[in-house]
Amino acid sequence: MLETEEGWSVSCLDLPGCHSQGDNREEALANIREAIGLWLEVEAAEAGIKQVETLELAI
Repeated sequence: MLETEEGWSVSCLDLPGCHSQGDNREEALANIREAIGLWLEVEAAEAGIKQVETLELAI
C-alpha cells in the first residue's frame, strides 16, 4: 500500500495488473478485495473454469 496526495493505492503483487485505490486505507483495502475477486473470475473464464469460489483469509 502506498499513501499519496490523492489517497491510497494498493496492488496484489501475485496477480499481474491487479491494482486498486481508495480515498482512505479502509476503502483501498475493500476495493482491492473486489479487484482480486474480479481478476480471478476473468482468469477462470479465460481458462474455461465454470465456477470460482473465493475465500477470505486474515493475516
